[in-house]
Amino acid sequence: MLWFIIFTAVTTKKPIQTVARLAQAIWTEHYIPIIGKEQTDYMVETFQSAEAIARQIQSENYLYFLINLEKRPVGYFAVQPRQDDLLLSKIYLERASRGHGLGRKTIHFMDELAQELNKSVITLTVNKHNSDSIAAYSRWGFRIIDKVVTDIGGGFVMDDYIMQKETA
Repeated sequence: MLWFIIFTAVTTKKPIQTVARLAQAIWTEHYIPIIGKEQTDYMVETFQSAEAIARQIQSENYLYFLINLEKRPVGYFAVQPRQDDLLLSKIYLERASRGHGLGRKTIHFMDELAQELNKSVITLTVNKHNSDSIAAYSRWGFRIIDKVVTDIGGGFVMDDYIMQKETA
């Protein structure tokens, strides 16, 4: 099946609210089994609410994009250009949209974006128990280079692998 995929930059209130709604639904479905409801709720409110997303865009140099399939938003991702790399901060797809090549196409788009920004490496962190995502990142060319535990407040930590890939 040939799908029409568009990546739309998120810069204004309405698309920010769309990302926040997607985040609430995707995170609730995906992360509660991995990190529990309390930490999932905390992380959505702290990092994926409309206010948090707007702050990240306006003052933390994040670039957010909606992933649209046939003009319908089915996911989103966010990157942050840093001095030595492009940080892939978030990439999320609705469950029904997973497994159809959208993630691979999104990574390809990120590769092109990284090259435009003169970044030869894309770096990400992923929860050590998020085996499906780790497998997907590995298929897309990422490799585990380290591990990190980060205190995110509220009595919670993120226990992650750091993964990295060179841009295509």
